Formats: sequence, C-alpha cells, structure tokens
Amino acid sequence: MSEENQTPAPQVNLQKIYVKDVSFETPNSPQIFTKDWQPDVSIDLATNGQPIEGNLYECVLTITVTAKSGGETAFLAEVHQAGIFEISGFPDEQLAPILGVFCPTTLFPYVREVITELVSKGGFPQLLLAPVNFEAIYAQSQAEQSETH
Repeated sequence: MSEENQTPAPQVNLQKIYVKDVSFETPNSPQIFTKDWQPDVSIDLATNGQPIEGNLYECVLTITVTAKSGGETAFLAEVHQAGIFEISGFPDEQLAPILGVFCPTTLFPYVREVITELVSKGGFPQLLLAPVNFEAIYAQSQAEQSETH
C-alpha cells in the first residue's frame, strides 16, 4: 500500500495550557478568620470546547468553589483553565466527546493546583479537589439533552 492512500492516525496534541481567568474573594474577612472553621464547600464545574481555526480547538474548564462557614461566605474561588488542542483524524461525531471528556480530563490537574494555591494563599486550610469523572458527566449531559429533544 502506498503512503498516499494511508489515512493519518487520529491524534490529539496539547499545544498550550493557560489560565484564562482567575478570581478569589474573601467577602467576610478578616472576621471569618476569628470564627470556628466549619466549612460547607460547594463545587461547580463547566466545560466549553470551541474551534479556533483548522484543527485547533480551545477547551475551557471552569471550576467555582464556594466555602461557607457559619452561614457566611468564607471564600469564593473561580478558575477558567484553558488549553489549545490540535485534534485531527477523528470522525466529526467523536469531536464532542474529545472536547467534553479527554480535554477537560487533561486540564483538571492544572486547575486543581491553581485552586489549591488560591485557597492556601487566601489564608484557608488546604483544599484538594477530588478527581472528576468527566466521562460520566458528559454521558449525563448527553442523556439530559436527548430527553429535552
């Protein structure tokens, strides 16, 4: 078989990782530091993948962490961790799962580190985000979309 007839192997190459946006607020400081630390932590996450040009795509993983203690907001941390991925050789129907599962999974350790440092530098005990199953989240969002259509 000649090389002309061979289809290039599908591949995903990470081109760049960067923090697109970051925010940290402690609206009730310094008083919050004088109270017993009984945190109620909520975590929201979202992903967004979009084409840039050619085979380049940007994926943004947004994580928002809100910690309340004694009914008051202790801190609010939000990070938009982004990456540029070169995606080629895949059928169109596989593009959404790559942007919704593979890319956020790749970005998660980076956003986790940024959140941990923000919280620690904000004067609070270390916060380590638990691993996230992006495949399950993607499957759930696909099931919800099919129910609404």
